Amino acid sequence: MEQINVGIIGATGYTGGELIRVLLQHPKVKIDFCYSRSKFGKKISDIHQDIFYSDLTFTNEIYPNVDCVFLCLPHGDTKPFLKEHQFSASTKIIDLSNDFRLKADAGEFVYGLPELNKEKIKTANKIANPGCFATTIQLALLPLAKNQLLNGDIHISAITGSTGAGNKLSETSHFSWRNNNMSTYKTLTHQHVGEINESLMQLQANYNQSLLLVPYRGDYPRGIIATSIISTDESIENIRTLYESFYKDAVFVRLSDTNINLKQIVNTNYCLIYLEKQGSKLIVVSASDNLLKGASGQAVQNMNLIFGLDEKMGLNLKPTGF
Repeated sequence: MEQINVGIIGATGYTGGELIRVLLQHPKVKIDFCYSRSKFGKKISDIHQDIFYSDLTFTNEIYPNVDCVFLCLPHGDTKPFLKEHQFSASTKIIDLSNDFRLKADAGEFVYGLPELNKEKIKTANKIANPGCFATTIQLALLPLAKNQLLNGDIHISAITGSTGAGNKLSETSHFSWRNNNMSTYKTLTHQHVGEINESLMQLQANYNQSLLLVPYRGDYPRGIIATSIISTDESIENIRTLYESFYKDAVFVRLSDTNINLKQIVNTNYCLIYLEKQGSKLIVVSASDNLLKGASGQAVQNMNLIFGLDEKMGLNLKPTGF
């Protein structure tokens, strides 16, 4: 395909803005429209001021014959939107909300974690893009599930940046509250636990363990770092071999020989993993950018797979570093 014509629904939020930034640099993509009911007629740069180099404007019109449409709507809004608006049978739909991630809701949607479902993604018409916590945690645990090693409770602590809460102001995303502050939220009840469990069961049929996730709000804008702890008698050398084998063809997953930090992966589509063993406890530290590998970057990765492009096209992004 010479050019992929795309549309973005819900283009004013953090994930929509990040998607515009990535797609504007993609050599095979033309953005046909950025849909917004509240901001139509305004320039993209009026809302996303760092995209000052683009002349795109928001529209309240939808072109149903685009090759691919990205849905960046709030959770719960995608299903009613798709009932009200029809796209052509050939349009590929990539949804970044949680409306179709669970099997009970999925219908024709394929769960879009490339490291798990790459072959299914390549032939899919509709993709449910994974959640940000879910992506970071699944990539930490999938090799263990593949080798039937998840046989006890999994304890996870994970911290995310403020962009994970979206761009609508709330008490816990306000600068005065968030700066120099931390807190837990949705302890053991986070909405991403369900999709994580379903993916683990896909690889380990007898998996029925408790996944005990404690999410934290971080006092920084972007990035997720998660620490997963399980019990196992396997040696760290054997475990590392299992991870290297599982991710040998995964272009956006890297194993690190030393402990990791967020600045290594923020502004990239990579997930970085570090393995450590203390007695009978395996510690898996994983880190990714919640707006890229956890949202918009992964959506573009899925688009590349669907249209037969190089998986990394448009996603050769540099980490911020400092």
